Amino acid sequence: MTMATVYGLGLGPGDPDLMTVRADRLLRGARHVAFFRKAGCEGKARSIVADLIPEGATEHPMEYPVTTEIPFDDPRYNEILAAFYADSTARLKALAEAGEDVVVLCEGDPFFYGSFMHLYTRLKDDVAVEVVPGITGMSAAWTASGAPITWGDDVMSVLPGTLPEEVLVRGIKAADAVVVMKMGRHLGKLRRALLLAGRAEDAWIVEYAAMPGQTVTRLADYPGRTAPYFSIVLVHGQGRRP
Repeated sequence: MTMATVYGLGLGPGDPDLMTVRADRLLRGARHVAFFRKAGCEGKARSIVADLIPEGATEHPMEYPVTTEIPFDDPRYNEILAAFYADSTARLKALAEAGEDVVVLCEGDPFFYGSFMHLYTRLKDDVAVEVVPGITGMSAAWTASGAPITWGDDVMSVLPGTLPEEVLVRGIKAADAVVVMKMGRHLGKLRRALLLAGRAEDAWIVEYAAMPGQTVTRLADYPGRTAPYFSIVLVHGQGRRP
């Protein structure tokens, strides 16, 4: 039997109209659809394309065993997640070895801060894996802001808000344009870092870019002490232009 393919399907930032033609075609023809989710939830990736999943397709939810209940630096965190990814990989590999293609739904782009990359590295030497890129959430965020993120020779940095404050300050100072992701409860730390880097007045926060409930707010006017998971802070570059 011919080995089938596991597809990492980039769905884009949240609006199904922003999926690629290839991702749409593969999903509409899928017999097996896998996706990550928290226990008890539908899963954000699945909710984006709920109306596109073919009737009769077998769904394979992969439920995270932990989210933020265990600190990232606790050894148990990596142990638990490693076992979870190993189990998920085994399920997908079994489908492919049985000749069944399977699409794995991925928010944004599969190779950009996504869970699929942990499956990819475990699968790629044993079965055929194809990644279908998608529009990233940060692209949707700066589009929602109504201003270009980079001009001319601007240097852009993408920083996780989980970094230590001093690292954030260095990263912000070193770049012309800045994108900060993974904030949540780290928003206060990011505010301090932006202030220390002299960029606090230039920052904007975009919630739920390209999704229902999208908002764009100057960070200085943002009332929240924390930010939703789907939030991105932007500092636009102001570089060379004709």
